[in-house]
Amino acid sequence: MREVLEPMSTPFLSSEEYDERAHALYNEGQYEEALEVLREGLGLYPQSVELHVGVGYARLAREEFAWARQSFETGLVMDANHEDALAGLGETLLKLGQRDQALAHFRRILELGYEDDLDLVLQVGRALFRDEMLEEAREFFETAVRESPELAEAQACLGYAQHRLGKDEEAIAHLERALELDDEHTEARIYLANILYDRGEYDRSLRHLERTSAEDHWDELGIWRYIDLTKKLKRASDADPEFTEWRNRLGELAGETDPIDDMLAEIETRAAEEAESKDRAQLELFSTLLADLAERRREEELVEHSVRTHDGAEFRGSWERIVRAMKESNALMQGRSVQEFMATEARRGYSLTGVKIPTSDAESFLRGSADAGLLRILR
Repeated sequence: MREVLEPMSTPFLSSEEYDERAHALYNEGQYEEALEVLREGLGLYPQSVELHVGVGYARLAREEFAWARQSFETGLVMDANHEDALAGLGETLLKLGQRDQALAHFRRILELGYEDDLDLVLQVGRALFRDEMLEEAREFFETAVRESPELAEAQACLGYAQHRLGKDEEAIAHLERALELDDEHTEARIYLANILYDRGEYDRSLRHLERTSAEDHWDELGIWRYIDLTKKLKRASDADPEFTEWRNRLGELAGETDPIDDMLAEIETRAAEEAESKDRAQLELFSTLLADLAERRREEELVEHSVRTHDGAEFRGSWERIVRAMKESNALMQGRSVQEFMATEARRGYSLTGVKIPTSDAESFLRGSADAGLLRILR
C-alpha cells in the first residue's frame, strides 16, 4: 500500500504577513523590532513595495531620515503612484527642509484621487501643520472635511489650523462641530477652551475645562487656566482639595525631562570639571570676567524698563526685576524659582503661538515674549 505523504507546510510567511507583523510592532513603538521583521521579509520578497515602505516609516520614526528617504524612493521606483510611499517621502523631505519637493509629493496624492483616504489626508495635513505650513495644512484638512463632514477629527484639525491662521471664529465653529460629533474629543475641547480664554470668554472656557480631567492634559497651560478660572469665577481657595489632582498633574508634567535641558546640564557639568583643571592664571581671568559681568549687571539694574501684559498689568525696573515681579504677581507660581517661572511661561507661549521663547536670561525672555505677542515692551 502506497504511503500517503502529508503536504509540507512552508516555514515562510507571505509578504503581507510580514507587513502586518511589522505594522503591529510599529504601532507599539517597537521600531527596531519592526525593522528586523521587515528586513527578514525583504530577504524573501525583495520586490515587495509594502515592505520597503514599511522600512521607510520605521526609519522615519527613528529619525534616520537619509535611510528613510532611500526606502521610500525605492518603493516609488517599483510603484510611482504608491500613495503611502508618496506621503512617507513627503514627510521625510519636510524633515530635511525640502518643503517644495515635499508639497509636490503630497499634492500628487490628491491628483491620484486619494481624497477619500481620510487617514492618509489627515496624516499629510498634520505633517504640514507640524512644519508650520499652515495654509497648505488647511488645504488637506478642508479636503478631509469635504469628503467626510461627519468625521470629528477632520473638523478638529481644521479648527486647529484656522486658529493658527488667526481665524478664530472659523476655528471655534469647527471645534464646536467636532465636539457635537464626538463629545469625548478631549484634545478639541481643551484647544477650544484655550481659544475662549484668550478671547476673554472665561465662563465658556471654564465650562469646557470642567469637562476634562487632569490626566487629559499634556500641557500645563490648560491646567493653570482651570485653576485660575475656578478660583476667580467660583471663589475657590488655593487650599481647595479639588485642585489636588490638577496640581499633581502639574508636577508630573514639570518633572518630565527636556532633552535640551539635559544637554545644557551636561555642558555645564563638563565646563565645571574643566574649570577645576585650569591653572590659576585662567581662574584669575575668569574671575575678572565675572567681575566685569557683575559690574554690567549693576549698571543694567539702574536702567528702568517697562512692559505691559495682556491683562493691563504694567511692570517697571530692570529686566530681572520685571520678571521677578511678574512671577510674584502669579499666585500659582509662589514658591517657584524665576527660572521655573520663565520655563513655564515659555511653554505656555509656545502652545499658544508656536513661537519659541528663550529663557536663558530675563531680557531675552521678555523680548521673546514680546515677539510672540504676549506682552508689550513700552521702554
